[in-house]
Amino acid sequence: MIYHTHQLPNGIRILYYPTDSTISHCCLMVNAGSRDEEKGKDGLAHFIEHLLFKATEKRNTNQILNYLEVVGADLNAYTTKEYTCIHASFLKEYLERAMDLMEDIFFHSTFPQEDLEKEKGVILDEIASYQDQPEEAIQDDFEDLLFKNHALGRNILGTAESVSALTRADIASFIAQNYNTHQAVFAVTGQYDFAKVIKLAERYFGQVPENNQPKKRVKPIASAKELVRIEKAISQTHCVLGTTAYASYDDRKAVLLLLNNILGGNGMSSRLNLEIREKHGIAYTIESNYSPLTDTGLFSIYFGTDTEKASKAMRLVQKELQKLRDKKLSTLQLQQAKQKFIGQIALAEENRLGLILSMAKSLMDFGRIDTLEEVFAKINAVTADNLLAVSNEVFDPVRMLTLLFEPED
Repeated sequence: MIYHTHQLPNGIRILYYPTDSTISHCCLMVNAGSRDEEKGKDGLAHFIEHLLFKATEKRNTNQILNYLEVVGADLNAYTTKEYTCIHASFLKEYLERAMDLMEDIFFHSTFPQEDLEKEKGVILDEIASYQDQPEEAIQDDFEDLLFKNHALGRNILGTAESVSALTRADIASFIAQNYNTHQAVFAVTGQYDFAKVIKLAERYFGQVPENNQPKKRVKPIASAKELVRIEKAISQTHCVLGTTAYASYDDRKAVLLLLNNILGGNGMSSRLNLEIREKHGIAYTIESNYSPLTDTGLFSIYFGTDTEKASKAMRLVQKELQKLRDKKLSTLQLQQAKQKFIGQIALAEENRLGLILSMAKSLMDFGRIDTLEEVFAKINAVTADNLLAVSNEVFDPVRMLTLLFEPED
């Protein structure tokens, strides 16, 4: 993997990954997410992301939305617990157009009061829609339980009450405190000369005023074991169980990533899917996920099933976790697990937009990007003893929180 980086005097980093495709992808990412919101301002980071598409000093909403779409390009954005990102996909000749628009909406949005009120209504509908999907809502409620009384536990969308109360002053304060140019990355992949990319970056991002406000994030304290049952107007039982896990910088991250893939990651051949869906036929969806964050991580297992089958599904999940705690993988099992995971990672590189987003995040977090060879080396270095040790730590029943959404009587 050959990539190029450059840092502007204001701190914004430029990342370029060359490809031979006529389709280009780019993103502008800043290290500011929902965990950076002040208490009571839940949903502010996501609210700002929506409003970036409304009005700037020189463009109205229609001009913003049409500027790239008129040439067949795609423009979108997302907010996570730790990041806000705008991204675009376009024919290679429209790179300058994309950079012009991204700089404008990210650094020159005006947030008219009329747009604030309209967008609040849109987000309130989004919150209501989300709450109607128990398989989605349970994940947020679980994180609120796991990261109790901490910003990481709060829903990225916020609540109806918190969003309704947000003001322009809240927006200005959040941007001033969190849109740090030294923690912002513009990344692009496509068929360009790097000197041209730098020249355009200097033109469009070089004049952005420097902002080097320090982060004020507080590491969460792990919650104790707990079982929570909530009755809802639903037809199935939904379950999430899990615990805190390793942060992005932890050397054991690669071990848990591989372990998660074995247990319930991508593909139909994961242990949980084979046991609970294929063998017993008691859940349509069952999966595990590991999400490393800058100072902690989250491991969880989700399934939904008929209420009368929920207890059996839970026992089977615990059985699979116990197997990984009790018995080391054989040499053949370990090799097959590594081959599967490495293949999935290699195939994921074909998704060029996903790749450039991942590279931007890596540059933001670590100041560098691992090559595929380095990633594969970390996976191949994992031993059966490593997997056993991590299984016994992360899957310890004493640490596990469980949340159940159950149908009302």
